[in-house]
Amino acid sequence: MNKFKLSLNSHESSLWLLLISSCVLFEVVALYYQYVLEYPPCVVCIQVRILLAILLLLAVLGLLSKRFIAARISTFVLMLSICAALVERSWELLGTERGFIMGSCSFDLGLPSWLAVDQWVPFLFKVHTTCGYTPILAFNISMAEALLVLFSLMSVLILWLLYVELSNAMKHTPLKKQ
Repeated sequence: MNKFKLSLNSHESSLWLLLISSCVLFEVVALYYQYVLEYPPCVVCIQVRILLAILLLLAVLGLLSKRFIAARISTFVLMLSICAALVERSWELLGTERGFIMGSCSFDLGLPSWLAVDQWVPFLFKVHTTCGYTPILAFNISMAEALLVLFSLMSVLILWLLYVELSNAMKHTPLKKQ
């Protein structure tokens, strides 16, 4: 385990870049499905995009502040909470698609008026339809199923990185003797 911790520290930039590129890839795939394959996004899809944008910003922040352990730990905690929200939104999307969650899906993002991202960046954050189904990707897997699995895996990865970071911090922090 010690060898991996040393390796983790030496490849920390690569981990942040992997998280950044994953977020960018998810956003690009969403835009491809919207504009090329003409699948209009629903409110939950747009909420996922917003959460991904926040996750992307946090990953960039983590990359820029990687020398400060408190900043890294705080970033991982915030990223973990965003991933939990992404898993919840994916579950909501899957439940709506499969019919085991009944709810109304409107065109309202539920954001305050001072945070009108759907008006600021409409090509990325504007709701175009109500919730119902997501496109089939490959092997008869819907986008909702894929997102649930991918965001769950991302949550586990970030939780593990947080654990490694906390154990490194505890290892290097001297305890006061009384």
